[in-house]
Amino acid sequence: MTPDLDRRRFIEATGLAGIAALAGCTGGGGSTETRISWHAGGTGGTYFPLSNEFKTIVEENTDFTLQVQSTGASVENVGSLQSGDADFALIQNDVAFYAKNGEGIEAFKGNPVKNLRGVATLYPETITIVTLADTGIETPADLEGATINTGDLGSGTQVNAVQILEALGISEYTEQNAGFSTAADQLKNGDIDAAFVVGGWPVGAIADLANTNDVEIVEIKGDNRQAVLDAAPFFATDTIPGGTYEGIDSKRETVSVQAMIATRAEMEADTVEQISAAIFDNTDDLTIKTDFITKASAQDGMSIELHEGAQAYFG
Repeated sequence: MTPDLDRRRFIEATGLAGIAALAGCTGGGGSTETRISWHAGGTGGTYFPLSNEFKTIVEENTDFTLQVQSTGASVENVGSLQSGDADFALIQNDVAFYAKNGEGIEAFKGNPVKNLRGVATLYPETITIVTLADTGIETPADLEGATINTGDLGSGTQVNAVQILEALGISEYTEQNAGFSTAADQLKNGDIDAAFVVGGWPVGAIADLANTNDVEIVEIKGDNRQAVLDAAPFFATDTIPGGTYEGIDSKRETVSVQAMIATRAEMEADTVEQISAAIFDNTDDLTIKTDFITKASAQDGMSIELHEGAQAYFG
């Protein structure tokens, strides 16, 4: 091969690489970045499949590409937004408040996450205490002395579980920490007695467990529920309808928090506005939590300052 041919091929190759690099910098629709990092939650909960539905909607209606990542959910996701590893994330409204104000949760005490911003609230996140029917656990008092999976260490689920157990006066228990899917396996194997699951019903991990095992949901009602409501301002009353899970034909009373979309202050206002519009102008394309996710209710329970792009869309 001649030196001239080598030189010409090198120039052609580097020229193509330069064009590709420029294309990556400019992106679609005039945006400087079209890849959006979206942090969800565990694959056995609601955050992950819902985030993938958001991904489909956003990619069909904008030039953005969403990279949905499975995570330990709320507390971890706040850290990812703070560091810039995530652009958007699903978190709980109580965790958002604690993070923004630097209180309530050990990870945030004295360390407020100043760049955390709200986009929209989505749906009630039901707090479900699930057990197998043969454990004999029927009321919250029966949790005393039990082995309980309170959720991934540092997650919003764990925070809620510990708050609720304290409010219910349950002080002696062995704590295990794992995600919803692992908790279901632990229940099947008899490694734990009960598990806390936080997510909009029906939660996939509970539904799968109920299809193969006799499950029971421990109700939080009456004085117990009032004690939980008095313990923190973010808890609200909630009911799991009968028939939601196999073998549980009657409703179960409990409490909930609120799921929300959060972002970071550094995100371009136009990007946040476009993402918001794509999702909330096309909620008819969703199949998950369709009774709750609407533009009209998207600021109900918003616990932190809105991003300017969300403010532009929601008004």
